[in-house]
Amino acid sequence: MNYSATVKLDVPASYAFAWHARPGALARLLPPWEGVKIHSSSGGIRKGDRVEVSVPIGPLHKRWLAEHRDYVEGEYFSDVQLQGPFARWEHTHRFEPLSETSCLLHDEIEYELPLGNIGRTLGSRLVRQKLRAMFRFRHERTKADLEQHFLHQAKPRLKVLISGSTGMIGSAFIPFLTTGGHEVYRLVRDEKHAALNPRAIYWDIGHGEVDRQRLEGFDAVIHLAGAGIAGHRWTPKYKELIKSSRVRSTQLLSGLLATLHHKPKVLISSSAIGYYGNRGEEPLTEQSTSGVGFLPEVGRAWEEAARAASEAGIRVVHPRLGIVLSPTGGALKEMLTPFRWGMGGIVGSGRQYWSSISLDDVLGAIYHCLMTEDIHGPVNLVMPQSTTNREFIKTLGEVLQRPTLVPLPTFAVRTLLGEMGSTLLLDSTRVAPARLQQSGYKFRHPNLDQALRFLLGKYSHPQATPPT
Repeated sequence: MNYSATVKLDVPASYAFAWHARPGALARLLPPWEGVKIHSSSGGIRKGDRVEVSVPIGPLHKRWLAEHRDYVEGEYFSDVQLQGPFARWEHTHRFEPLSETSCLLHDEIEYELPLGNIGRTLGSRLVRQKLRAMFRFRHERTKADLEQHFLHQAKPRLKVLISGSTGMIGSAFIPFLTTGGHEVYRLVRDEKHAALNPRAIYWDIGHGEVDRQRLEGFDAVIHLAGAGIAGHRWTPKYKELIKSSRVRSTQLLSGLLATLHHKPKVLISSSAIGYYGNRGEEPLTEQSTSGVGFLPEVGRAWEEAARAASEAGIRVVHPRLGIVLSPTGGALKEMLTPFRWGMGGIVGSGRQYWSSISLDDVLGAIYHCLMTEDIHGPVNLVMPQSTTNREFIKTLGEVLQRPTLVPLPTFAVRTLLGEMGSTLLLDSTRVAPARLQQSGYKFRHPNLDQALRFLLGKYSHPQATPPT
């Protein structure tokens, strides 16, 4: 059986090929809804290089071991399944130049299902549907990543330090950067891991311990660390942890960066739209004042904690994150199971605004801020479309093709989840990405329907060459 899909990329063929050869390319190409995990990789895409992943098949996981075979630099490479769910699988990636600044990427697959005729009869349709969704996702992400990196291809590649690298955003941002040719190091809290990994730097926020000498020479620092605000009842002790984990880590890091001989040019220090508080239908931009309550208090202290870096001449950017959408974590992951069982519904009145953004646009927007030298201060990271809870729930139900008839009343939210649920689910924050739009950032997913269909593989009209 054969399957093929083609996408036009507005970058040179050699540039597209190099992207695929860099560390992190496989991680960028795995559909987030599939739950595939990378276990090991012996190298890149040259002949003999191997990669092992686990693929969920129902409640079980199947080991998939692949080896790269054919390789002609700048033209094509292939991988062959040695062990896995298919009876046979060979995937060839071909790069066809169209001009000096564009090319075609052809994905060509030859495969056979297990169990012979029985497998073809029972599984052929499902596999074709999965391949269509997977390659539409892969091509859309590849095209967006490549073209955004190419916008800045004339600028030097950066040496970047990231905190919070195991979180949903940090773990996705590392392969995004490495495929763009940047060099990435991580701040980690595991001293043993740091001792074994030359690109990991140990820090102990509680005791203010960091190897200051190892902070020298970075071009950029991206600070994403902080205790999660959802999934845990807001006791007084946990609220203090939420605040202190953000403020103390930022104070420590910015204070040290300010004293270095070779300071980074930019510090991206995370923040959140909780800074604005519960504001009903009021349109909010970066010029809007902070609100009243616990999260606004945290937001103000969090951003203020980076003052030492800005006073030392380091460009500081505060990405104020909205609800980050990804099936791998955060609010969307928690919503998927009840929605798939037909148990979704509006929360509270449904009139409160939920300002959200796809994970891919978070990465794209932070990178835009990183590479655009005249951006500084707060930047709202939300999609341009303003969406109420009722509109959010309706859209998610339509994408999943599930009913949304089971509401979660206000009293239930407050009884079951307390202050955390009331603040995160019932408060209304209608935020606009004014600075991103003014600075020329092009959103990958400007509205909720596009974001959800991309992240969940629920395309209404899959765009791929039909399999044969």
